[in-house]
Amino acid sequence: VETKPYSPSERRRLWSSRSREHSELSRDSTPDLCARETPSFPFPWLAARRPHVTVKDVNQQEFVRALAAFLKKSGKLKVPEWVDTVKLAKHKELAPYDENWFYTRAASTARHLYLRGGAGVGSMTKIYGGRQRNGVRPSHFSRGSKSVARRVLQALEGLKMVEKDQDGGRKLTPQGQRDLDRIAGQVRG
Repeated sequence: VETKPYSPSERRRLWSSRSREHSELSRDSTPDLCARETPSFPFPWLAARRPHVTVKDVNQQEFVRALAAFLKKSGKLKVPEWVDTVKLAKHKELAPYDENWFYTRAASTARHLYLRGGAGVGSMTKIYGGRQRNGVRPSHFSRGSKSVARRVLQALEGLKMVEKDQDGGRKLTPQGQRDLDRIAGQVRG
């Protein structure tokens, strides 16, 4: 149902009529609430707005897929030429099967910076690290590739989604946060 926006005079009239109804209800000793028609939303001029959706409100996997598709479709993300031959960490045995892994990693990195700004290359290697299997000996944690993390952050800086933080690491720009919230709204919508 489409509603037209209310003018300021209509808003004042609605507001004053609602406050009068409220004062009449409080004066009655036995109010008949069933007889009155209660509005579904107290301020109709705000009902037409869509609720603000952030990255935290949507499923992370769907969001990362949608953002990766957006980055690939835009064609502005600078992808290194070695993406088809590189391993993503020393504990990995093979290169990634997905040929669009760089877009997915960039989308995931942007989401991590949205949730926790001030992260740099070192913290990205921790986030994307994993278990190194040592055969018959016990497994240990191993960090991800610094080169991949650095190139992803540089590519996001080229899109003006990420900037260097004065306290160290990198953070999202206001434009990057707007883009991520817009894509989250599309995922939710």
